[in-house]
Amino acid sequence: MVRVRFAPSPTGPLHIGGVRTALYNYFFALKNGGKLILRIEDTDQTRYVEGAEKYIIEGLSWSGIEFDEGPHIGGPFGPYRQSERKEIYFQYAMQLIESGNAYYAFDTAEELDAIRKEYESRKETFQYDCRSRNGLKNSLTLSQEQTKQFLDSGCNYTIRLKVPENTVVEFDDIIRGHVSVKSENIDDKVLFKSDGMPTYHLANIVDDHLMEITHVIRGEEWLPSAPLHVLLYRFLDWQAPLFAHLPLLLKPDGNGKLSKRDGDRMGFPVFPLEWTDPKTGEKSSGYRESGYFHEAFINMLALLGWNPGDEREVMSITEMSNAFSLERVSKSGAKFDPVKARWFNHQYMMKKPIDELASEFTKELKSNGIDPFDTSKMLTITQLLRERADFVKDLPASGVFFFAAPQEYNEADLKKHSTHDSASWLATLSEIFSSTKWTQENIDAAIAGFISNNSIPAGKLYNILRIAVVGSSSGPHLSDILLLLGVEETCKRMNAIISRL
Repeated sequence: MVRVRFAPSPTGPLHIGGVRTALYNYFFALKNGGKLILRIEDTDQTRYVEGAEKYIIEGLSWSGIEFDEGPHIGGPFGPYRQSERKEIYFQYAMQLIESGNAYYAFDTAEELDAIRKEYESRKETFQYDCRSRNGLKNSLTLSQEQTKQFLDSGCNYTIRLKVPENTVVEFDDIIRGHVSVKSENIDDKVLFKSDGMPTYHLANIVDDHLMEITHVIRGEEWLPSAPLHVLLYRFLDWQAPLFAHLPLLLKPDGNGKLSKRDGDRMGFPVFPLEWTDPKTGEKSSGYRESGYFHEAFINMLALLGWNPGDEREVMSITEMSNAFSLERVSKSGAKFDPVKARWFNHQYMMKKPIDELASEFTKELKSNGIDPFDTSKMLTITQLLRERADFVKDLPASGVFFFAAPQEYNEADLKKHSTHDSASWLATLSEIFSSTKWTQENIDAAIAGFISNNSIPAGKLYNILRIAVVGSSSGPHLSDILLLLGVEETCKRMNAIISRL
């Protein structure tokens, strides 16, 4: 059975790049009748942020990504937090020591810093690897007795992977193709830290093996670590899963990875939900709180780096998962487009059942201190307004004229559309309206007859009438507005602007 996992670290809010990684894993599991596992990789306790795990789970849940196993739902391969599995990892670190594929390193942080500075003074970069390890303080250079003395004394040590010399590490990536790296370019990564916790590299490999993960679908930033992971699988005599490294999400201009700073600067979220930093109290906006439908958010995100092979853009999760394949994921980074994100939300505004949308609109009106109309009128108003809005939260502002007469008028529109006859036209038309049976057909006929009988420029009349009732020359079809306002309110608004004109 296909088994894939999403394994975030609880070090802060979940970036939308992480959501996309989880989404592609979800699609792959659905497409192949497999399982999706959530694993929290919290081995680095120094970077742990309170509330981050809860945020990650809530953000993924809001996005519509469903897991089969995880810390919030359990499962047969638990526990699903690495901090609760730390006893498991040490035995595999010792297995690597015993097989000669790892070693104890006793260099202190201060000693390594001094070596780095020495290298920097020669304009070189220090790397703990097959070329430098023989001159450092570790069990490869110390005698067995010296090594035992260090261990028995209780001094701090780490366990490092022993990368073989003069070797080419090779593997196939579903997205990238064949990858080969010379072992001289791979450093002897720390597998077990001095605090008794495994590093990401060891814990990740052990957990993927024990949880029977068949495919590792993760971000491009982990590609440099993949040769190291391939070596670990080889040294532990385990079959490696298949790898697929996803492209980065890029800034709108394509220059570099999309960051929170880009969102702050350009006015769009980079997190699924709003996040408040527990240390600083700083708030970061989220797609949910910004008014995005989760379906629109997921649809937009899915097409950043993947396409279904045809012209479709607006698709359900079922449609996307059925069409999904890793072979259609791009190797190059995908530019984030905030305008396109809004476009997707508009498409889902138009697809939403009108009663659901009207209910949300009603809530927005109440939160803005506006008394909504009855359900029937709200359905009609919502239908009229949604074509011109991207978010439900935009509806009160775009349709405020339905609930209150304009207190001011758009000056540019007045200047453009008013004439010295505008006031007299509105006064006469108000009298005609007063005796008109108030149906949409009769409203349209009354306006058309008045224009025809008096040879009035249609554009001038329609625009000044719209300004009178709306406050500007934009909005839904005019007779739709007048019908909902009623004859009394319509005439009242027309008479209110006459003195101004």
